[in-house]
Amino acid sequence: MTAWTSSALHTDRYELTMLDAALRDGTAGRRCVFELFGRRLPGGRRFGVVAGTGRLLMLLRDFRFGHDELRYLRDERVVDAETIDFLEGYRFSGDITGYREGELYFPGSPILTVEGTFAEAVVLETLALSVLNHDSAVATAAARMSVAAGERPLAEMGSRRAGEASAIAAARAAYIAGFSATSNLEAGRRWGIPTMGTAAHAWTLLHDTEEAAFRAQVETLGVDTTLLVDTYDIREGVETAVRVAGTGLGGVRIDSGDLPIVAAEVRELLDELGAIDTKITVTSDLDEYAIAALAASPVDSYGVGTSVVTGSGTPTAGMVYKLVARQDDDGAWIGVEKASADKASRGGRKAAFRTLDEGTATSELIVVSDGFEQIDTPDRHPGARALQVPLVVNGETDASYEGPEGVEAARRHHARVREELPVRALALSRSDPAIPTVYVDADAV
Repeated sequence: MTAWTSSALHTDRYELTMLDAALRDGTAGRRCVFELFGRRLPGGRRFGVVAGTGRLLMLLRDFRFGHDELRYLRDERVVDAETIDFLEGYRFSGDITGYREGELYFPGSPILTVEGTFAEAVVLETLALSVLNHDSAVATAAARMSVAAGERPLAEMGSRRAGEASAIAAARAAYIAGFSATSNLEAGRRWGIPTMGTAAHAWTLLHDTEEAAFRAQVETLGVDTTLLVDTYDIREGVETAVRVAGTGLGGVRIDSGDLPIVAAEVRELLDELGAIDTKITVTSDLDEYAIAALAASPVDSYGVGTSVVTGSGTPTAGMVYKLVARQDDDGAWIGVEKASADKASRGGRKAAFRTLDEGTATSELIVVSDGFEQIDTPDRHPGARALQVPLVVNGETDASYEGPEGVEAARRHHARVREELPVRALALSRSDPAIPTVYVDADAV
């Protein structure tokens, strides 16, 4: 039986010291609206992909302060006795709405809206940001790679380039954004992602000859396996592979060299040897640009490691978690916002819609209100698609977004909404967001 693990200390100390002070001055119970959003799309990306929502909901369920967590806080004198008592009974009882996992987002998109008392909402900041910033960065990079690959399948194989927990999360995010498989078995077990993998160069080096290694692999895995042919000389490797497995060999993998040139040479050689149906998989430090450069090459599939699990040069989505509305002492709702240079936020509760013209996205429409009540509904925006869904209601999470079923639903949703992107969004060069973000006051709608 697996021991229960709390996620409550997956947080920054200042969240608990703010809670400590709020309990003392009486503001802890004020109703508040926090919003998670990105001010910009980092790396000159033209769109972002929301990922991590299902993981966050599962972690939220485990956001409980047990004996070990409370003892640590007490021993380290992080907070006082009154706050320890409060945390012992902590349960998030508010509401969370947000973009569906797999959804596209743009600057200012209210990706997550957390509504509750200050005390119960402020402590979720780090957990929400650590999950969504990482997973969304990976998913955005993966989506760009999927666009570049077209109909050719992509496999995620970057576990050795990430922390052990991040590797599992990255495999999940990449699958949602268009990858078809992962090399990580725990990601397969936990999230239902198809797994793949055959042999590394160590397998060939273990044997006295390349032929001996190939024969052992074929005897174990069958002729439909994929043989790694670049441990020594690629041409000799291909010839040996076909001699051992026959013309029905499933595939060969190339992990080095000038891939466009090598892939063409390997395809020509396979065809000469009669292995016309043998597939070619390429790996070797691929990113979206390298994949795009191989578009005209006779490649059948790609394996991507480092670049996808690290966000292809953009390891975080740059999202922030800000208080945007609260009640005053009389119970009236007011919008609040930062005015800091280059870090300003926009106060008020938001409703978000994607305007469409014959199925193509034209803008991110955000309707802003100071109030706490539902401020807008889809029927007031014909031709637009509502972007927010309830994720947590009165503290109860919607389990349909969790587990393997939630992953598959997010993957399907992403495939659908990516079809809405205008053509300019599919380019890989640095640019402005593919569609503008338009703010409208609720009173003006």
